[in-house]
Amino acid sequence: MPRQQFVQKPETEILPHHGLDKHTSDMSQLKESVIASSAVLLSSKMSNFTREQAINLRAQLLRASVQCSERCLYQSAKWIAELASSLKDPADFNSPDDPDSDDVPMGDGFPPDNIPIFSTSDDVDETRLEAQEVGNYLLAKSFFDCREYDRCAAVFLPSNPTPLVLSSPSPEPEKQTPTKRAKGKSKVVAQSPEMKQTPRSIALPRLSQKSLFLALYAKYMAGEKRKDEDSEMIMGPMDTGATINKELVEIARRLEDWFRERTVQGKEARNQGWLEYLYGVVLAKSNSNEDAKEYLIKSVHRNPFIWCAWLELRDLLNNVEALRAITPKLPHHLFAILFNLDANQCLYQTSPDTRSAIDELLKAFPTSHYLQTQRALVFYHAKDYEESESVFSSLIQSDPYRLDSLDHYSNVLYVMSNRPKLAFLAQLATATDKFRPETCCIVGNYYSLKSEHEKAVMYFRRALTLDRQFLSAWTLMGHEYVEMKNTHAAIESYRRAVDINRKDYRAWYGLGQTYEVLEMHHYALFYFQRAAALRPYDKQMWQALGACYDKIDRPIQAIKAYKRALVANLAYIEPSSSFGSTATSGDYINVFLDPELLYPIAILHERLQEFEEAASFMELVVAQEEGPGVHPDEMALGGVGQEDEEGGQGTGVTITTSKARMWLARWAFQRGDEKKAMALANELCEDGFEVEEAKALVRDLRARMEAGSGR
Repeated sequence: MPRQQFVQKPETEILPHHGLDKHTSDMSQLKESVIASSAVLLSSKMSNFTREQAINLRAQLLRASVQCSERCLYQSAKWIAELASSLKDPADFNSPDDPDSDDVPMGDGFPPDNIPIFSTSDDVDETRLEAQEVGNYLLAKSFFDCREYDRCAAVFLPSNPTPLVLSSPSPEPEKQTPTKRAKGKSKVVAQSPEMKQTPRSIALPRLSQKSLFLALYAKYMAGEKRKDEDSEMIMGPMDTGATINKELVEIARRLEDWFRERTVQGKEARNQGWLEYLYGVVLAKSNSNEDAKEYLIKSVHRNPFIWCAWLELRDLLNNVEALRAITPKLPHHLFAILFNLDANQCLYQTSPDTRSAIDELLKAFPTSHYLQTQRALVFYHAKDYEESESVFSSLIQSDPYRLDSLDHYSNVLYVMSNRPKLAFLAQLATATDKFRPETCCIVGNYYSLKSEHEKAVMYFRRALTLDRQFLSAWTLMGHEYVEMKNTHAAIESYRRAVDINRKDYRAWYGLGQTYEVLEMHHYALFYFQRAAALRPYDKQMWQALGACYDKIDRPIQAIKAYKRALVANLAYIEPSSSFGSTATSGDYINVFLDPELLYPIAILHERLQEFEEAASFMELVVAQEEGPGVHPDEMALGGVGQEDEEGGQGTGVTITTSKARMWLARWAFQRGDEKKAMALANELCEDGFEVEEAKALVRDLRARMEAGSGR
C-alpha cells in the first residue's frame, strides 16, 4: 500500500516570505547536507512566528488531514493530524499587534468555525461537481473503507467485465468450424470478437478530481490486493517476487488521457495535485523513475501538503547528490524542510546539521512523535545506542500505543543486548497489536537474542506475510539465515531487501558477508563496495572491504581500505591533513585508533617488504594501549601502564597489542638492538599473552649477549 498523503494549494505562506528567495538561490551552492540551510532558515523564521501564523498553520494542517482522509489516504491523514496536534500552543507565539496579549481564540488556538469537517474546493467547477457527486462519493468511500475496492471504482468508472462462461460440451459439436492453419510460420488462430479488440482510450465520465482520484486509487488498491493474493508463500519454492499489479496499465492510460484533455482545455493550472501524485506512483512502480520524479514534483507544487508525494519522491533518491539536485525544484514550504530531513535520514546522514535541524523543528513542534523518532534514528545510525535508547524510551512513555518505528528500537536493544527491555517491548507491542509487521519484527529480535533462530525466522516471515514491502523483516531474516548457516536463503532475503530499497547498506553488507562465508571473495568485494559507498563514514564497511582485498591478494588496495577505516569515524579532519589512503604512520600519532585496523596494515606492509613502515604501524598498535598523545618511541622505553593525562586511557593490553609487541621485539632482535628487544620481551612476559614465545626470545637474547661478552 503506497504511503498516503496529499495536498491542496495553501491560502497563505506557511513561513514569512522574506528571505525565502535568497534561501532558494543559494541551494545550488550546498557543499554538505542540504538540511543545514533548512535548519538555518527554520531557526530564523520560527523565532518570528506570530500567533496568527501559528493559528493559520494549524488550520491548514487540519484541512490537509481532512482532504487526505476524504481520499482514503489514512496514513497521511494520521501523520498530518499528529503534526498539527504537536504544534506549539498559539498562546506561546507573539502577536504582532500586542506582543504581551494573553487572549487566545477558543478551540485550541483557532476559532471553532474554522475547524474543517468536510473540505471544499476553491475551484467553482470542482465545487459544483463535488456537490452533484456527494451521494455516489459517500457510497464509494464506504466501499473503500470495507476493502471492496472494485465496487468502489465501479461507482464512478463502470466497466463491462467479460462474463464468466463455464466450460460445457457444445450442443452441436458437428457444426463447429475447425480452425485452419496456414503453412509456414504464420498461424491463424480463431479468436472471439472480445479477444480481437485492442486496448484503446476509454472516455472518462465528467467527474470531480476528488472522485476520479478515489476511483483510480481504488483500482490501484484492487490490483495490489490481487497481487498479494497471487503471490506465493514467503520464501517458498515459487516465491520469486515477480508478481505485478495488473491494474497499472489501465490506470496509467486513464490518467494520460485526463492530463491530455486538461492541457487541451487549458485547465492544467487548476489541477489539485492528487492525480499527479497517483500517476507518479504508477510510473515509479513501472520503473520510470525520472518521469515519476517530474510528476511528484508537480504534485507537491500544486499542493505542498501531500505528504505521501514527498515520501514517494524521497524513495526515488539514491544518494545525497540526487537530493541536492532536486532541492532547487521544490516549493518554498514547511513540508520541504521536513522532506529534506526525512531524505537525509533515509540516506543515513548523521551530521550535526541534521541534528540541529531536528532541534529547530522541535521548537515549533515540541511534542511531535515523528520528530522525536527521527532524532532517535539519527543517534541509531550514528551508533550512539545509549542516546537512541533514551529517546525511544521517552517516546514509549509518552505514547505507549504507538508502534511506528519501534522495530528500530528493538534493533537498538538487540545491539545493546538489553534482553529485559526487549522482552518488555515485545510484550507491549503484542498487547497493542500482534498483527502489525513492527510487532512481529520486535518479537523476532527477542527470539534472535535468545539464539532461537528458527522462531525468529517464523516471526519475520509473519511480518512479511502482513506486508511484503517491510524492509526490516527481509534484512533481519537474512541475518537469521546467516546464523543458521543457510546461505542460499540468506542471499535471497538480502536480495529482496535490496530490491525494495537499494539504499539499505545493511542488505548490501549482509550479501558481502554471506558470499565471504562461501569463500566467493570477488562477489563479496562487489557488495562490500556498495555498502561502503552508502556508508562512507562507517569503519565497519571499510574494514570488511580491506579484509576482502587481502583475501584476493590485493595488498595495496587492502591498505588503502584499512586506512579509510581508521579515519572513517573521525567527525572533523583538517583539509590539509593527509589522513586517508595515502597517510603514513606519523599522521596518526595524536588520535586514538583501533589496533584491530592498525595491525593488519602493518602485516600487509610486511608482505610488501616495507619493513620500516610495518614497524611504524606496529609501534602505533602498541601506543594505543595508552591512548592518543603518547609517541611510539615512549612506549618502547617502558611507558606501558602509565596513564596519559592529555589523551585519556587507551585499550590496555590486548592480544593484538601483544602480537605487535612480539613483532617489534623480533624486529629489534634481527636489527641487533638487543636492549630494546629485551625490554619488549620482558613486557610480554608480564602481559599474559605470547608468554612462551617471549620467554624463548629472552633466552635467545641472553645467549647472544653472553656470547658477545665472551668474545
